[in-house]
Amino acid sequence: MTLEEGLRVKLARDLRLAGALVAAGDDPMPTDTGIETETETGSDADTDDGTDDVVVGGSLSLASGTEGTVERVHDHRDREVRQSHGAREYVRLKSLLDDFGHQMPPETLRQLEEQIGSLEPEWIAHQGRKLRVTVRVRLDNGFVLDDVHEDLFTVSEA
Repeated sequence: MTLEEGLRVKLARDLRLAGALVAAGDDPMPTDTGIETETETGSDADTDDGTDDVVVGGSLSLASGTEGTVERVHDHRDREVRQSHGAREYVRLKSLLDDFGHQMPPETLRQLEEQIGSLEPEWIAHQGRKLRVTVRVRLDNGFVLDDVHEDLFTVSEA
């Protein structure tokens, strides 16, 4: 399924987002620094280090069925995905089989088919990386999910 901009969608399953939350435009603050921020200590001191906008959140849950509108679709299929050695070898051997398999002795043909079979999972994984489509969806509750896989959504009936 390929989503389009402006399409009404809904979450296909529950989502749980966890980690540090920051104001839009700010860099995320590392969570393992051991530095307490003004928010954590309860201090009223005026600081200009930019950490006063940081809110440390535990998690946010979004229920399946939450509806929204697709704002942007980013199709990664057109970018070049680097093939692993196994994926390149699969293509080479498969081409050899397709072009010359009918002329090969039975034992050689069997060995070639076994080699291709052992490399097929790596080829399938490579193909999966090429077919990735991500979207930006503005949910009706105001939340925006950006750079998420399109499979998290279904088309809304409304």
